[in-house]
Amino acid sequence: MRVILISYSAQGFALLHSVCERAGHVPVAYLHARSLRPGEPTRRGAGDVVGEIVDALPDGMDLLIPGRKRMLPHIVEGYRADLIVCYGFPWKLPSAVLRSTNLGAINVHTSMLPKYRGPVPINWAIRNGDREIGVSIHWMESEFDSGGILAQEAGIALGDDVVPRLLWEEVDRYIERLLPLALSQAVTGSPGTPQEEGAATYAGWMEPEFSRVDWSGAREEIHNQVRAIRFGSSGRSGPVAMVADRRLRVLRTSLQPADDIKVMCGDGPVWITESVPVADSES
Repeated sequence: MRVILISYSAQGFALLHSVCERAGHVPVAYLHARSLRPGEPTRRGAGDVVGEIVDALPDGMDLLIPGRKRMLPHIVEGYRADLIVCYGFPWKLPSAVLRSTNLGAINVHTSMLPKYRGPVPINWAIRNGDREIGVSIHWMESEFDSGGILAQEAGIALGDDVVPRLLWEEVDRYIERLLPLALSQAVTGSPGTPQEEGAATYAGWMEPEFSRVDWSGAREEIHNQVRAIRFGSSGRSGPVAMVADRRLRVLRTSLQPADDIKVMCGDGPVWITESVPVADSES
């Protein structure tokens, strides 16, 4: 098959490319989103990511970086591809794009669908205190993450201190194992296993209030709030909290007694084990 690859980073493209080639398929173009939504300003750091993708781009490979969706169906159609393989794209692809290849499009999603459809499933799994996540590969439809499942596997542990690098390495191993199975089903036109709509949940962007700690909340919820934001920022940030008349950015907490700052929550104590003062410029 001729395939168009969509991903979020040079590493993501390299993973998809190598798996597709080993399965006997031919990548013909890369597609990358520079903004979180069509027509929005380029997100911070996007230039560095694009630079890394370009540096690793295979000879003769086109890199498509659209600013809006209107021309996407025509662009994709021009490659006469059989399939789109997507892993990490924040936009909802129009139905016309999904129809612009012979077979459609499949997507790699880091949850056990239909749980946590949407852009940040791992963040929500950590926020909700889940012990593990999985990987699902499914047909793309007009609604986010709703198509038939071609391959799926659970078992990626979420420890108390989730290290992004190690977690993504484990996710990549799952993709290397599952994507060939999904591709073989896609070739045959298999519709996959329908998702149970009644069990679907949505993992959208975190609400603005989530960036602030309310100590009247439950201790486990606050602990998981810190864990989720730390994961989403690769350990560089955390929610802002008032502690003894000081504004702190809370980077790490413990539910077990520790020789650090003890704060009472709505149902018991939590210990702040790592924090930084909030700069005046952040006020």
